[in-house]
Amino acid sequence: MRFSYYREGLSISGLLLICVFLSGCKSNAQPQTRGPAEVAFVEVRQESVVLTTELPGRTSACLVAEIRPQVSGLLQKRQFKEGTDISEGDLLYQIDPAPYQAAYDQAEAALSMAQAEIAVAEANLPAIRSRAERLKGLVEINAVGRQDYDDAAAALRQAEAALALKKTAVEVNRANMESARINLDYTPIRAPISGRIGKSNITVGAMVTAYQPTPLAVIQKLDPIYVDVTQANAELLRLRRRLESGELKGSAGGKKVRLLLEDGTPYAHEGTLQFRDVTVDPTTGSVSVRLVFSNPKQILLPGMFVRAIVEEGVNTNALLVPQQGITRDPKGNPVAYIVNGSGKVEQRMLTLDRAIKDKWLVIAGLTPGDKVIIEGVQNVRPGDTVRAVPFDMVPADAQPSAAMK
Repeated sequence: MRFSYYREGLSISGLLLICVFLSGCKSNAQPQTRGPAEVAFVEVRQESVVLTTELPGRTSACLVAEIRPQVSGLLQKRQFKEGTDISEGDLLYQIDPAPYQAAYDQAEAALSMAQAEIAVAEANLPAIRSRAERLKGLVEINAVGRQDYDDAAAALRQAEAALALKKTAVEVNRANMESARINLDYTPIRAPISGRIGKSNITVGAMVTAYQPTPLAVIQKLDPIYVDVTQANAELLRLRRRLESGELKGSAGGKKVRLLLEDGTPYAHEGTLQFRDVTVDPTTGSVSVRLVFSNPKQILLPGMFVRAIVEEGVNTNALLVPQQGITRDPKGNPVAYIVNGSGKVEQRMLTLDRAIKDKWLVIAGLTPGDKVIIEGVQNVRPGDTVRAVPFDMVPADAQPSAAMK
């Protein structure tokens, strides 16, 4: 028992000696001094950038023709294949022409009869006119009675009136024949435009009615093709002010437009801005914009959802800052930290326009030559002295320094 007590006393004494030794070493250690934090910066420079706006929209055919019959009748033939390209003037349908051919023949016969009657009246008129003129001379010398002359003059006027009436009848019959010819020409239904025709809404053997509400088929011209988008009127006013102030300049190549398809792939052909509507939609406050694109392979079909990238203009004095150099304060306002000429950190409140790829377009808060901190901003506060190095001199695979950690 005495030996165990003695061993426990030695253990406690040893622990006390170790604690005293460590405390002495800690008191003799020199305090470590921390140097300025290291940060990487980019220098803000003015650049020339093309500003664009992305607008959603849908495609529509540049020409649409709904095929409707202009005369009624029995549909005899369909002369096209659904879903194919056709040319203007191609025969699409054939309506039974028999009744219209008969009406035309009847009108033609009536016209011929009226013309024959005119010929007879014109042949008889000279003799009647000659007799009236002879009796006029004789009645002046009292060679014939006045009654005979009056009867001859009345017969002449009657013959002339009958001739005029027959000429009018000829014009009426000619108009009837022309109307019958037009109706006969409407029995073959031809394509009014070139384009791609869709499905047929009627079959051979059915009866069709002139100007019926349901079209027989629809032809759409797909090259070129329209893209109709909407743009907020507020954006248009802002863009107009920037162009008038000289902040933006118009593109040298005009209003070029690019297109992104529904799956996100870019469309191969550039388009142009054709016009902006002159009326603002009161419910949405937006304006319709029509774009025109070439569509030689007919990749774009009517009704497709697309996104149009419209060029607004060129900003020749743009200030672009990498997005990792812009942070947000507790209120969500954009903030940047810069290194001033004394090597100290300053905080700048910014006004941003838009994101361009991996950078922000800054319109207020920075000036050319400012050094914006890109890396190490989490280790500094406004007023701190830092050791700044250009961001482009930092190797891409370099590990953060101890100061950054």
